[in-house]
Amino acid sequence: MVQKKPLPWDPIAEAHRQWTQHGWGAEADGMAVVTSIMRAQQLMLARVEALLKPFKLTFARYEMLRLLSFTRDGALPMASASARLQVHPTSVTNTTDRLEAAGLLLRTAHPTDGRATLIRITPAGRAVVDAATEVINREFFGDVGLEADDRTALVDILARFRLGAGDFAEPAGR
Repeated sequence: MVQKKPLPWDPIAEAHRQWTQHGWGAEADGMAVVTSIMRAQQLMLARVEALLKPFKLTFARYEMLRLLSFTRDGALPMASASARLQVHPTSVTNTTDRLEAAGLLLRTAHPTDGRATLIRITPAGRAVVDAATEVINREFFGDVGLEADDRTALVDILARFRLGAGDFAEPAGR
């Protein structure tokens, strides 16, 4: 939740102070990292969701449409969408249900795998995601509130963290 008026102090710095005061000094920095990332995620998601609201999209629905729009023929098996978006298959099903009800994507039978279902972006879905992307790029992604060097450093730091957590494999030849 984005606050209307900024707090006069940093609650994460205060939590860090309290952690240290209560004998958890060795863990205070880790707590501050986790809490800072979680709060930054809340702030960013609120901003993106506000920009997507006029398009009747959530960020999850936007990501699905954008993913499908990047494929050669605008379609993917649901299991592939789940893997690429790094979300549980149930989330893909729920997102698909809502986008299908809005006429922004369709479910179709997989042509060669009788067990799989393809999800395909519709022309209306492509138009909505393209318009939403223009707004998000202009109003947020173009200036997320960090200097260029900080953006690069942050992406690198988080990529190393994600790699170490097993989120993805190190590309061959690096």
